[in-house]
Amino acid sequence: MTLMQLSALFLALITAIGWLNVRLFKLPPSVAMLGAGVVGAVVLLAAQTLIGPFWGFDAVQTLVRKLDFTQAVLGYMLAFLLFASGLQVDLAEVRKRRIAVWTLATFGVILSTALVGVGVWAAARALGTPLPLAWALTFGALISPTDPIAVLSAMKSGAVSPRLGAILQGEALFNDGVGFVAFTTALAFAVSGAAPHPLHTAGLVLLEAGGGLVLGLISARMMVFAFRGLHDHVLAVTATLTLSVGVYVLADLFHLSGPIAAASAGLIVGSDSVKARMSDRTRYHVEGFWETVDQVLNAVLFLLLGLQVFVLPFDPREMGLWAAAVGLSALARFLVVVPWGAFFHFRHAERGASLVLTWGGLRGAVSLALALSLPHGPYRSVLLGVTFVVVIFSVVIQGLTFGPLAARLSKLTEARD
Repeated sequence: MTLMQLSALFLALITAIGWLNVRLFKLPPSVAMLGAGVVGAVVLLAAQTLIGPFWGFDAVQTLVRKLDFTQAVLGYMLAFLLFASGLQVDLAEVRKRRIAVWTLATFGVILSTALVGVGVWAAARALGTPLPLAWALTFGALISPTDPIAVLSAMKSGAVSPRLGAILQGEALFNDGVGFVAFTTALAFAVSGAAPHPLHTAGLVLLEAGGGLVLGLISARMMVFAFRGLHDHVLAVTATLTLSVGVYVLADLFHLSGPIAAASAGLIVGSDSVKARMSDRTRYHVEGFWETVDQVLNAVLFLLLGLQVFVLPFDPREMGLWAAAVGLSALARFLVVVPWGAFFHFRHAERGASLVLTWGGLRGAVSLALALSLPHGPYRSVLLGVTFVVVIFSVVIQGLTFGPLAARLSKLTEARD
């Protein structure tokens, strides 16, 4: 199948699924696309089991196997999606909550990695599943960062206060860079057996995350300065498109964090001060273009995520470990955010702040993309199955219930006031 045929197929699928969702189901778009992918894959698998191999099953399975999900997410989509996500975040509010954002995006990821890793290792031992501590820590590292795409999708349906919303969005934009360093460090430990040096790891986090942030901020400021006074909306859209890809590629060349560079550049371009310098026509076209990019790529991403059911190895004997991983991931998230939740509860009367920060910390496609990049070996299949189950639970269960939960807690806060 050619690239043009593949593009036409996926655009037709997301259009049809989107139409059905708007007309009938009215689910969050990410949940609808993910659900369509999973249900479609399960139906085809069941049909293949009942009636034997047939052309439709073989064609779809071959197509999914040929698609490199890790490269599609980390190599192509992430730059655009993080830039688009940054445009939607209130920079002024994130600056006010910068201490909470940065502590959760750095120390929070590291602490969660340790809690989830040790917990899953202990659970695997209790359930009789062979999983060394180093590989359990690798799972902890890839599942601990919250997914900016899933978080921002859930935020659209939740009545979250600006304070907590800024923390969830800002943390999700910036913790991927720290998560990547933690993942590569844990994976190196698992493969080689050589324990990482804490100071060396901290230096890598500071260099990659801090360098990506500086690169994104400076590049965005330079673009804004160069295009001041110009009101050509086509040129403005092209410039933002170039910026999103450019900082991501440059960061990769200099071994800095591409996700943080793209997200920070989007934050600057989407800030109120920069928008105020644009003409209404230019702002309308820039925002419309990136909203379309965000919606289309999100749809493709979650549809691809659901279709991974075709190619991932699942062993029913590991269901106990799947359940344990889901519970441990949620528990670790709660323990990480509870100090800040308590602060906002008592300082700003945010009712249920810890629960909102816990349930709003969704995991998504980035975690599965990292899991699929694991080298082939005896523990890869175990980690792939566990990661997929945690991601599905997060996107579907947390994604569907986060909005009603946040709205309920918001009403309780208003009633108390």
